[in-house]
Amino acid sequence: MGAQQVADRFAELYGARPQGVWAAPGRVNLIGEHTDYNDGFVMPFALPHQAVAAVSRRTDGVLRLHSADIGDGVTELRLDDLAPGGDHDWTAYPAGVVWALREAGHEITGADVHLASTVPTGAGLSSSAALEVVIALALNDLYGLGLKRWRLARLCQRAENVYVGAPTGIMDQTASACCEAGHALFLDTRDLSQRQIPFDLAAEGLRLLVVDTQVKHAHSGGEYGKRRAGCEKGAALLGVDALRDIPYDGLDAALVRLGDEADVVPLVRHVVTENERVERTVALLRAGDPRAIGPVLTEGHASLRDDFRISCPELDLVVDTALAGGALGARMTGGGFGGSAIVLAEEADVETLTKSVEAAFAAAGFTAPRVFEAVPSAGARRLV
Repeated sequence: MGAQQVADRFAELYGARPQGVWAAPGRVNLIGEHTDYNDGFVMPFALPHQAVAAVSRRTDGVLRLHSADIGDGVTELRLDDLAPGGDHDWTAYPAGVVWALREAGHEITGADVHLASTVPTGAGLSSSAALEVVIALALNDLYGLGLKRWRLARLCQRAENVYVGAPTGIMDQTASACCEAGHALFLDTRDLSQRQIPFDLAAEGLRLLVVDTQVKHAHSGGEYGKRRAGCEKGAALLGVDALRDIPYDGLDAALVRLGDEADVVPLVRHVVTENERVERTVALLRAGDPRAIGPVLTEGHASLRDDFRISCPELDLVVDTALAGGALGARMTGGGFGGSAIVLAEEADVETLTKSVEAAFAAAGFTAPRVFEAVPSAGARRLV
């Protein structure tokens, strides 16, 4: 999907060329799941799949939105009418970003927007974050706001949390805004400090596959919120600001202190052990041993399946089939309850593993999965 194509469609819709075209990618989280809203560690990287937006300023307090991926026409909203809970479709994401910018004191007077995206929706690959970040970056440039990427990510998170009503953490928006090609982003979600970790699997004869199970999920659904509330309860019971503050070597003692809080104990165990898995993965990659992260990924899936209880039969089938076929490691990625899994494999095994997973899905009567290679790509940027 080229910038020219998006710009041409903008001109057809609005009768003039756009003032610019921007792109923001989806992401895959290598390791560090459900740790971001616990002030923990995450390690995403950007995908080549991206949301592209052609945008121009307006001065009349009107926001006009159009998506190439939705059959509807242009949606027109008045900026003064934007309020949390007012939009219930895809327009809530770009409208929420405009609302968040204005609420933060930035003078946005309107925009015309045409969007197109190749990020699969409902696949746990942050299609919503890509949509938010591309709008935020475009308005940041067009209005000369001068906001740093981390600040844009924060405003996009606020749009999703407050305006859309999805209790997501900061990882997705930061990954879309800040990732670099050929790297994974080691992010401390407490202070937003970042380290770009080289992640060139192809140079090592490796591949990382994404298997989209085609099972859709929604972050604004109740189960995601329940897990977050349970983590917050665990932190309160343990007398810490966030579960990030429970050290790995202090986990056993912390679980004893929780006593018979059966709904909280496994959530705490997952978050603390997952933070340790992120740190272990960083150390292995920095030591030049990417194959050794395979078992760490698999450990993460077991924790998400058994302690956090957010897997599903399709995700488990991907992981079990891939491991049985010789994959180095595999786990679900994203918010859970569907979406995608990742598979770390030798380059020579990719075709066999792909066919094995597809055959397993067919045998189980599941919808055929979508399988593609995840290539660490550039973060959000202006194209035109």
